[in-house]
Amino acid sequence: MPRRIIIDTDPGQDDAVAILLALASPEELEVLGITAVAGNIPLALTSLNARKICELAGRPDIRVFAGCDRPLRGALKTAEAVHGQSGLDGAELPDPAMPLQEMHGVDFLIETLRAEPAGAVTLCTLGPLTNVATAFTRAPDIVERVREIVVMGGAYFEVGNWSPAAEFNILVDPQAADIVFRSGRPLTILPLDVTHKVLITPPRLQAIRALGTRVGEVVHGWLDFYERFDLGKYGWEGGPLHDPCVIAYLLKPELFAGRHVNVEVETTSPLTMGMTVADWWGVTDREKNAQFMGGVDADGFFDLLTARLGRL
Repeated sequence: MPRRIIIDTDPGQDDAVAILLALASPEELEVLGITAVAGNIPLALTSLNARKICELAGRPDIRVFAGCDRPLRGALKTAEAVHGQSGLDGAELPDPAMPLQEMHGVDFLIETLRAEPAGAVTLCTLGPLTNVATAFTRAPDIVERVREIVVMGGAYFEVGNWSPAAEFNILVDPQAADIVFRSGRPLTILPLDVTHKVLITPPRLQAIRALGTRVGEVVHGWLDFYERFDLGKYGWEGGPLHDPCVIAYLLKPELFAGRHVNVEVETTSPLTMGMTVADWWGVTDREKNAQFMGGVDADGFFDLLTARLGRL
């Protein structure tokens, strides 16, 4: 029986690839809905892009909900420099025919978690954690009903990619991340420590193009555009592919290695705001609250991704 998931996302090319990977894996994952959040780009575009991605995958039946349009505090930070003005620069997709659902994304999270059996739903977060934190705060009864929260976000040994100390998804809404990390539910974090090892090298990108399908062509275009920013920034052989790690972890957890440690989010310091402080070496007595990943089989990851994209 497939694992029932909700994808919370701010697409973004790497979010788009993560959504495609999930929709290409119906035997393992049943997507109950997609909640869009402001992050990489503003909410109007993330909710639009989520529907474009579903239609590209041939899944216009997936319900897409617009959630929060700004973080819990402060102004929204966005990342058009990485993703382009549309969030999906690199390949053109038609405007979607499928509608945006009228219900707010936070209400959908609350309603679904109350309706599904306790422990049935996994939350897959690919962007800032505003929607999930808002739902947890508004409806505390749903927290214990969550099976697991799998987060792309944070960093420890890789420090920050959007500030010297913080990864983008956490930095956009540190207060929301703090609420989710303290929720007490099983938490798995795929940080930069993993995603910076999952690089879109030329052979891996060519293998996706060689699928010879519309999806392969679009994903090739997206990733070719998306990695330009990081190639210039890091000088590596390829740009990192962040968000699909969440879905790959659910499909093949054996690809990843990590430790069960305490992870807390800095919410007060201007210098290190949004930093995920992981007690990797167990030097405190703070309660262990997260499986914090540090290793990945990158070849196995790309083999899985390419094979699944080939199904669409």
